[in-house]
Amino acid sequence: MLEKFLNNRLFVLYIIPFLIGLLSVFSFQPYNFSVINFFILPIIFYLIVYINKKSKSTFRKKPYRKNLFTFGCLFGFGFYLSGISWITNSLTFDKNFEILIPFALILIPLFLSFFIGLAILLIGPFLNYNISSIFIFSAALGCSDYLRAKILTGFPWNLWAYSVSESIEMLQILNTIGLYAYNLVVITVYTLPAFLFFRITLIKKIFFLLSALIFISSIYIFGSYEINKNKNSINLSNEKINVKIISPNFDLKYGLTINEIKNKLEKLIKYSDPQDKKTLFVWPEGAFSGYSYDEVKQFKDIIKKNFNENQYIIFGINKLNKKSGLFYNSLLLVNNEFEVIQQYNKQKLVPFGEFLPFESLLNSFGLKKITEGHGSFQKGIKKSSIKFDNLNILPLICYEVIFTSFIQQANEATNLIVNISEDAWFGDTIGPNQHYVKSIFRAIENGTFLVRSANKGISAIIDNKGVVIKQLNINEAGNIELDVPLINSKKNKNDLIFIILLITYLIIFYLYKKKYDK
Repeated sequence: MLEKFLNNRLFVLYIIPFLIGLLSVFSFQPYNFSVINFFILPIIFYLIVYINKKSKSTFRKKPYRKNLFTFGCLFGFGFYLSGISWITNSLTFDKNFEILIPFALILIPLFLSFFIGLAILLIGPFLNYNISSIFIFSAALGCSDYLRAKILTGFPWNLWAYSVSESIEMLQILNTIGLYAYNLVVITVYTLPAFLFFRITLIKKIFFLLSALIFISSIYIFGSYEINKNKNSINLSNEKINVKIISPNFDLKYGLTINEIKNKLEKLIKYSDPQDKKTLFVWPEGAFSGYSYDEVKQFKDIIKKNFNENQYIIFGINKLNKKSGLFYNSLLLVNNEFEVIQQYNKQKLVPFGEFLPFESLLNSFGLKKITEGHGSFQKGIKKSSIKFDNLNILPLICYEVIFTSFIQQANEATNLIVNISEDAWFGDTIGPNQHYVKSIFRAIENGTFLVRSANKGISAIIDNKGVVIKQLNINEAGNIELDVPLINSKKNKNDLIFIILLITYLIIFYLYKKKYDK
């Protein structure tokens, strides 16, 4: 029965990879059933070898490599279709964009699937049922993830590494080896059960199994040790700042009146519940729905009335550069006079969401950016920390938190990460959960506390080892507060270890292949 299915070209090249790709979403947030990847990647590995062999007999159709590319693209299409379908929810807020939903649902996953398709096309003909093939297979998938994270501004969403988010102990080596090296290791570990398909003795299979278990256990033990050791370091930390994270749970609406904006401000103040002590308040991105700082500034007396001179607010808002006449999506640090002390302009803008590619041309067809208000936002030019008192803050607006490059480029003295976001765009989809989990990784990579305020998303205070100290769930309004230790520890600064691992994998494969080609 099984052989009949495996000899069916339609079933093997199209149906199986697409269905397996769809199932992969359950390994990520909010499901976290990561154990399925120990089945998904070995099955993909097995079928690539099987297809390569059958392409010259049962699946005859020139060029033979077309079968591998088709298989890889269908797997990738299922992977991204189920993993990022939440993107289309952002198109439902404006009727002018609803017509684009089918295109976004299909074309974005289809484009991203080419990265996996090309990887399998290149390495597929060289795979066999041996251990060196596991290395080249893992290297190809790891490299495809790296490239999609870099090309055309990059989109490093749902790397295989993020499926391990529930086990904080397993994440601690992130700070040492970096995200992409860790992603490569994770892919390799998930693929290891493919050795069950090898024509080797039972003793060798047991050896491979024990070796894999020892390796995984070693990573877990190291992580557990790091977390326990960190508890003492946190307790001994002298420098702390009281931080209060606000999650207002505002509905996302266009065309609000200035009075409705005033009501929003009053609700933010109510949730902030200012006391007498020195505090840094963090409000989310998009709290003022398309209004600019200059427009909201008229309510500065309300701020002054409720906050004292030792209290400061970080929030997201549109900010006009009066010299250029251009608007930015900005993160501002203001005092109780509502005066701007520091400003950060978002650098990673969302295509179509915050800026319109080929704007002049597309404007002529009646298209604009999805977000409300002015034309396309301008990209921030320089990445800079927000330095104030004893704070050295790395600011990240919305999906900038998915890019490890911001951590690598951050000031060495960074002692706090602040991430603000407007997750109402994604409604009750899996998007806010997947967005949030990236914060845990960034905290570990930077070795500092991370505080996150997300409207209708998950707001949290995360320690320097990725442990969630306090949290507000999706669609939950309120605040969370903590005296946050200002820790400045070792940070991962580049992708060097990933490159070294990638080269090592290729050398292992080459030497093994050369040995058996003799």
